[in-house]
Amino acid sequence: MAINVVRFEHESRIQWGVLRNGQITRIPGDYPTTRDFVLANSVESLLGLRGEALSISDVEILSPVTHNQQFICQGANYRQHMIESGMDPDAKKFNMIFTKAPSCIVAANSPLIMPKNVRFLDYEIELGLIVKRDLSESVKVTDANLHEFIAGLVIVNDYSARDIQIPQMQFYKGKSYRTFGPVGPYLCLLGPSDFPHIKNLQLKLTVNGQVRQNDTTANLVFGPAETLTELSGVQDLVAGDLIATGTPAGCALSVPSPSRQKIAALFPEATKWKFFLNVQAKRPQYLKIGDVVEARISHPSGDIDLGVQRNVVVGELA
Repeated sequence: MAINVVRFEHESRIQWGVLRNGQITRIPGDYPTTRDFVLANSVESLLGLRGEALSISDVEILSPVTHNQQFICQGANYRQHMIESGMDPDAKKFNMIFTKAPSCIVAANSPLIMPKNVRFLDYEIELGLIVKRDLSESVKVTDANLHEFIAGLVIVNDYSARDIQIPQMQFYKGKSYRTFGPVGPYLCLLGPSDFPHIKNLQLKLTVNGQVRQNDTTANLVFGPAETLTELSGVQDLVAGDLIATGTPAGCALSVPSPSRQKIAALFPEATKWKFFLNVQAKRPQYLKIGDVVEARISHPSGDIDLGVQRNVVVGELA
């Protein structure tokens, strides 16, 4: 049975707790990092936890992923998102991997700061996987043993400065500004029987109440087991690391068709990117100061509900 836990601050102390019906039961012990928490706790150990409860309204909810953890991302990993980006999901032979700076991680309901030098600020709702154990060698992960490698799930919004990411070919820079990685509000710890639900989670993102992204994880191109297998063959992972699994269609970004890209390639770099930026400037979907972005991920049965993120876009202070 899946359970939601929260990392929170109460009376100047950071703690972890089990969330039930708006009430938080403190988890005994101190866990400074997500790795510490994941290695020491499981669904089985927390199901029977009882004790004095706090109201969620009386605490400050923090990100369940701490800044010491790696923030690894997948790109172009939903079928329709690939199609709208001019790619063929059935012909894709590689998994696009990049990283965001852990310093961009903030609590789920934090303000989203729009840097002064950014014109085209975009949203990307994503399902986040929390690694369960340290991995320092290649492993073969399957749907059958995925529960041995993934502790739970979180909501991630991979905010992106498209005018930095695309023309400069800088995924890391364009996606790593401070506040560009809200995580949570909950970390949903999974038991072995919960893992089949990962293939049918509903992702929905709205801007000012208007639905912009709405898809299910059934349309992932590379699933969690495939991705973990690949990553473990490349790099070390530790418990608590975050893997964001890609975003569905519906982003503000407008990608030129393959034929237009071929034509653009004939022009000087400056001309090509001027054309690209002019196209983006006509897109009203890009975020503006004052916009309210809400992201939700849940299973139709209600057995998994990762809560709601709410970010208000604010300007960068002088």
